[in-house]
Amino acid sequence: MIRPILMLFFMLAVLPAPGHAFSFQQNSFRKQVPTLSRFPELRNKIDQKVLNMALAGYYSLKEQGKVNRDGILTVIDFNKPSVDERLFVIDINRGRLLYSGLVAHGSGSGDNFAYSFSNSPGSHKSSLGFYTTGTTYDGKHGYSLRLQGMEPGINDMAESRSIVIHGADYVSYDFIRQHGRLGRSQGCPAVSFDSFQHVIDLIKDGSCLFIYHRDGAYTSRSSLVNPDIAALRVSFGISAS
Repeated sequence: MIRPILMLFFMLAVLPAPGHAFSFQQNSFRKQVPTLSRFPELRNKIDQKVLNMALAGYYSLKEQGKVNRDGILTVIDFNKPSVDERLFVIDINRGRLLYSGLVAHGSGSGDNFAYSFSNSPGSHKSSLGFYTTGTTYDGKHGYSLRLQGMEPGINDMAESRSIVIHGADYVSYDFIRQHGRLGRSQGCPAVSFDSFQHVIDLIKDGSCLFIYHRDGAYTSRSSLVNPDIAALRVSFGISAS
């Protein structure tokens, strides 16, 4: 196991310039970033670094045939406190922000700020990384949206943990005024009752969703935010987990 890892880091050190050896539609994604940043509604809401990572993963998943809803990208930025808008639905093709709003994190991840994340059942923590959206259903929280984790060892237990998007009464500005923060879920990215149906309908049936935090353990492991690592893993047969 040590030898493949050492080989991986050696190869990373001598990689050619981006775009020569590994595609992952990097050129397309680099062209999109400045286009999106010119829109004031995006520039003042989404951190450029987070947007870069989200687009890199989106195009990687799209190239793999795992994104069915072209141009729809949802970003949840857990660097922000729960009292801020931190869920953003973007129309990449038009460079438009379709929705922004509040979103809860898991009770095991923190209070106003999320700082701890897990893929484990029973942790009540949020999981970082890239997901694709599934179908809708009516469950204990009403109208809800299934999520499928795309990153082995990072969020691939989402379905078995019943991590879904649903509405919650603890996701509101009234709750913030009373408690100084949002309420928290059991790991689901819960959204406001005022907008959950709209959000779900915007992103259901195969769009890409990215949950981010500046957690170094995630960024160092994710092959979707590091496309060259993904290509090398395939070349050397190294497991992503």
